[in-house]
Amino acid sequence: MKIRFIGGVRSVTGSMHIIEADGAGILIDCGLFYGHREEANIRNRNLPFDAPAIEAAVLTHAHIDHAGNLPTLCNSGFTGPIYSTFATHDLCGILLRDSARIQLGDAEYLNRKAGRKGLPPIEPVYTGVEAERAMRQFIAIGYGRPIRITPAVTLTMMHAGHILGSAIAVFDISENGRHTRAVFTGDLGRERMPIIRSREPVDDVDVLIMESTYGDRLHPSPSNIERELTAIVNRTYSRGGKILIPAFSVGRTQQVVYILHQLAEAGAIPPLPIFVDSPLSVNATEIYRIHPECYNEETYNYLRVNKNPFGFRNISYIRKTGDSIKLNDHPHPCIIISASGMCEAGRILHHLRHGIGKEENTIVMVCFCAENTLGKRIVERKKRVRIFGEEYTLRAEVAVMNAFSAHADRSELVSYARSLSPSPGRTFLVHGDEDQSLALAEHLRAAGVGNVSVPMPGDKIET
Repeated sequence: MKIRFIGGVRSVTGSMHIIEADGAGILIDCGLFYGHREEANIRNRNLPFDAPAIEAAVLTHAHIDHAGNLPTLCNSGFTGPIYSTFATHDLCGILLRDSARIQLGDAEYLNRKAGRKGLPPIEPVYTGVEAERAMRQFIAIGYGRPIRITPAVTLTMMHAGHILGSAIAVFDISENGRHTRAVFTGDLGRERMPIIRSREPVDDVDVLIMESTYGDRLHPSPSNIERELTAIVNRTYSRGGKILIPAFSVGRTQQVVYILHQLAEAGAIPPLPIFVDSPLSVNATEIYRIHPECYNEETYNYLRVNKNPFGFRNISYIRKTGDSIKLNDHPHPCIIISASGMCEAGRILHHLRHGIGKEENTIVMVCFCAENTLGKRIVERKKRVRIFGEEYTLRAEVAVMNAFSAHADRSELVSYARSLSPSPGRTFLVHGDEDQSLALAEHLRAAGVGNVSVPMPGDKIET
C-alpha cells in the first residue's frame, strides 16, 4: 500500500490524499484550496494527479475544503463512484451548488473590473450544472456497513462527530497476501457536543492518518455553552437590544438553534423571536432534520418528544430577501442567526451594518474567524470596522463563545489516538497548519503514541 499526500498537508485547506492498493488508486476527499486568488485558481483547476486513473473516491464530509472540488475531478475524466454517508450526500447536493453560485458571482465581479482594463474574462472553476453532474456519481452508504470498493479494498464509515454525516474512513486492504487497516479520520469532532454522535474508536489500526487543526490548542468545555448563552440573551433582552449571531450554515447554525430551543422550552430565556436568515442555512437545517441516524442519544430522545428539534413556536426561517431586510427595522429584542460565520459575505453583513453601532445590541461570535476577516476584527473588538466599503464604530457588546468549535482540540486528539488499541503502527498528521501538526506530533509521542510523522506536500510513502 502507498499513500500520497497531496492537499491539506501542513495546511488546513484543499484536503486531498490517494491510497494505492493492488494497482488501484483511491482518492480520499477532494477539497477546494483557499489562498491567494491566482494560486487558488491554478491549483483548483489543475489536479496534480491523473483523474481517469482513479478507481474510486471517498468523501469524509461535506465541508467545501474537503468536498468542494469534486466537480473538477469529474470534469477531468474521473468516472468512478464517490462514496459518502447518506447525510453527506444530501449536504453536498446544496453545498456544491452554492459553491458554484459563489464562484459565478466572484467571476462576474472580477470580469467587470477586468473588462475596464482590457483583460480576458475569468471563468468559474465549475458551474452549477457541473456540480449537479458530479452528484450523479455519488454512492451513499450507512455507518458501520462494510462495502468492497475495489477488489483489494473494503471501506467502512464510522462516526467522526464533526458535522452531520461526517465519517472516519476505515480501509481494510488485502494485498500480496497481507492485510492492512488504514484509517483516515477526516475532521474529528469534540466529545459531548450537541446533536450529533461522538467519534468512534477503531481497533487494530496499522496506519492512522489524522487531522491536526487544533493540534496545540485547547477549547473551553462544551458544558459552559448553555450557561453562557443564557446570560448573553438575558442581559441583551434587559437592554432592549438585538442579538446578532454570525454562523456557518452547516453545523453551527443547527447547534445554536437546538440549544436555543432547549433554553426557551426550559424558560431560561424570554420568549423573544428567533430568525434564521440564510437560504443555505434553511436548506441545511432541513437536511439535519431528516437524518436522525446521526443524532446522539440525548438528541434522539429529544426528537421523540419534540418531533423537530429545529422548529418551535418562536423561530422563523427566512428565505426571501425582502423579509430579511425587514428584520433590520424589527422594533423589539430578537435573535438573528445569519451566514457567514466569518462575516465576509451574506446577509449578516446587512444586519451588522444596521446593528454594530448600537450599545444595546450584542454580537455573539460562535465560529472560528481567520486573520484579515471582518469576523476577526469584531472578535478583537476593533473600534472601527469596514462593512461594504464604509467605516462603522463598534459599540455593540461582543461575546466570543469558542466552546462551539466542531474540531477536537489537542487533548481530544491525543485522547482519540490513545484510544486505538493496539497503538497504530504508523501515524501521519495532516489537515493542520505546520505549527499545529508539528506540535501535535510531539504531544502524541509524549503520550506514548509511537512512529508519528508530519508528511510534506507531495510525499509518497509506502507502508
